[in-house]
Amino acid sequence: MRLLWRQPISRLLSIPLLESRWKEPLTKWRERSPKLPWLGAAFAHQVSGDVGHKPETIPIPEEFVKSGKHNLPDANTYFQLYERSVTDPEGFWSEIAKRDFYWHKPFSSPVLNYNFDIRKGPIFVEWFKGGKTNMCYNALDRHVEAGFGDQVAYYAEGNHLEDSGHRVVTYAELLDKVKRLAVALKARGVKKGDTVAIYLPNIPELPISMLACARIGAIHSVVFAGFSAEALAERILDAKSRILITCDGVMRGDKVIELKGLADAAEELVWERGDGHLVDRQIVVQRLGPEKCSVGMKSKRDEWFHDVINKSSGSVECPVEWMDAEDPLFVLYTSGSTGKPKGVVHTVGGYMVYSATTFKYIFDYQAPEVFFCTADCGWITGHSYTAYAALCNRATQVIFEGVPTYPSADRLWKIVDKYKVQYVYTAPTLIRAAMRAGDEVVKKTSRKSLKLIGGAGEPLNPEAWNWFYYTVGDGRCPLIDSWWQTETSGAMLTALPVPGLFQKPGSVSYPFFGVVPAILNDEGKELMDHGPVSGQLCIKKPWPGIFRTILHNHERYEKAYFAKFPGYYVSGDGCRRDADGLYFVTGRLDDVINVSGHRIGTAEVESALIGNRAAAEAAVVPIPHEIKGQGIIAFVILKEGIKATPELEEEMKKRVRVNIGPIAVPERVYFTTSLPKTRSGKIMRRILKLVVEKKGAVTKQELGDISTLADPQAVDELIEIYKKQKME
Repeated sequence: MRLLWRQPISRLLSIPLLESRWKEPLTKWRERSPKLPWLGAAFAHQVSGDVGHKPETIPIPEEFVKSGKHNLPDANTYFQLYERSVTDPEGFWSEIAKRDFYWHKPFSSPVLNYNFDIRKGPIFVEWFKGGKTNMCYNALDRHVEAGFGDQVAYYAEGNHLEDSGHRVVTYAELLDKVKRLAVALKARGVKKGDTVAIYLPNIPELPISMLACARIGAIHSVVFAGFSAEALAERILDAKSRILITCDGVMRGDKVIELKGLADAAEELVWERGDGHLVDRQIVVQRLGPEKCSVGMKSKRDEWFHDVINKSSGSVECPVEWMDAEDPLFVLYTSGSTGKPKGVVHTVGGYMVYSATTFKYIFDYQAPEVFFCTADCGWITGHSYTAYAALCNRATQVIFEGVPTYPSADRLWKIVDKYKVQYVYTAPTLIRAAMRAGDEVVKKTSRKSLKLIGGAGEPLNPEAWNWFYYTVGDGRCPLIDSWWQTETSGAMLTALPVPGLFQKPGSVSYPFFGVVPAILNDEGKELMDHGPVSGQLCIKKPWPGIFRTILHNHERYEKAYFAKFPGYYVSGDGCRRDADGLYFVTGRLDDVINVSGHRIGTAEVESALIGNRAAAEAAVVPIPHEIKGQGIIAFVILKEGIKATPELEEEMKKRVRVNIGPIAVPERVYFTTSLPKTRSGKIMRRILKLVVEKKGAVTKQELGDISTLADPQAVDELIEIYKKQKME
């Protein structure tokens, strides 16, 4: 195998881990423990070549390698850049920021200023402070000014196959609409620092609204259009939004969702609970029209989106608001352990530079090829890889409003063929659902345009990884499995489509530039051995895209992410690093079951269950056990056409015994037709646990608010199936 790193390992292991101010040279690490775990293991294996001979590793497909130019031409380049990014982060990110983005006013030194140790004072992170830029300008204006106004920005695919929602929006058209909405927002009193709530389906008006806010320095708060009126009201109140952008309604498959009605209900709740706070203006996109979704418009408050942006004929000018790099760009709410959502605040400069750089390198994106991220812009994946990061890289994209399985299970692959999509980035839940539908659904489509596939959002088990890689990607497309969070802006640990690197099913592989991962045990000791280790995933040093605070609650920010292990960002996820130095995220640490003192990740057990030929999806939860402390109960969705039998249950248990060990074998395996999931695909294990603990006798009060589930009725079906099988 060709030598991928041309310098001796001794040279690598003597470099400082980080810049001098951090006073953490690798020689000091070596005095008290072995070498830097990831660099030591991964570099050593790449040099020796033994990664390539392991059956579980897969090289980057030759067809992709020969397909054209690559942003990272080989593994040697990646390793050199990664080394630079952790030894000289200020120099590394300064060069990228100046080369790839426009700054109205240059930033100055120090490029980075931070404190990660709560014992030394308040937690803070600042990148590029003093520099002036604007996200909208970098995403749109500069491309149009450079002559790319006629390039397609979005192919908008509606819910139905024959849908008036199918549209083509160029960069020039997108910029014009953004300017018009920005002018309208300013005319309605929105100014720099104000927060605008956005409650829209995944249609072009959603990124248009986001970009219009960014253009004038307003902070946007996008609320996923699948959330309830209660959830919307809570977010409006927390962000103190006085303007709401919504629409009349949206189709979810063959069902009409009346968003305007939900928005009106939310505003009533805001008025009741807001101590005088109210929504002054509601701008409404007419998506379905009165025949499908008739709505009431409140005088002096509600206006139609099309009337608002078309008030001026001809071209409209709206100068950008030049923002400091540390000014807020948006707030996005994510779930919290207390039940109250956390308003994650991202800033202009760091978010822009980091998210767009991840897009460029982890997808090896080449403009103007067609990129399709299936995520809704209501989530961070859509914020970054459908809106900002993608547009900063001048991507042509598909934005999909509908349900991936409507009107048939091959909808996504038909979209790929229709628009000749080269890149697909989706969620493991969707991959497993497609896998359940069967290979023939995929194989009857071409997908020849695809050159790269990927997924993120939760652990992608090896079984699903292999199916996605070989069935959807035909074994010729790199599979970019990545780990990141709402809090991180973009991918942190990720496979990379770099000639000379390797893919490993189930692994998120390598740290991205500037990311210094650390695996800690429960006592906070960093596990630095070269061999396999597992523990709690933390990040040692700040990267540009780290979120800066929780809206109105910096104390919660410090407590949730930095108090547990001072000096580290605590992700809340479990992780293991294998003998090859590659990373595997095992799931949320609150998704850990303690069986006889052994911490068992739910993702590990679920992966073992899905490894059975009959299983399509699985979820496990703990139950009290008088001997073990906790036992394990599993819920499994079977593939189409497979019948649930006692023999199959025993086969599933045996699979777990073989893959993990006797300690992890479930007490029972219940076969179900669905699992309670949020619309983003997250399994609500709280509900499964409640069903088991109450032996199926669960009241509506105990279930609580389940309106955010993709299918609330699935809970009733689950309870009935559980009761029936428990009696057998």
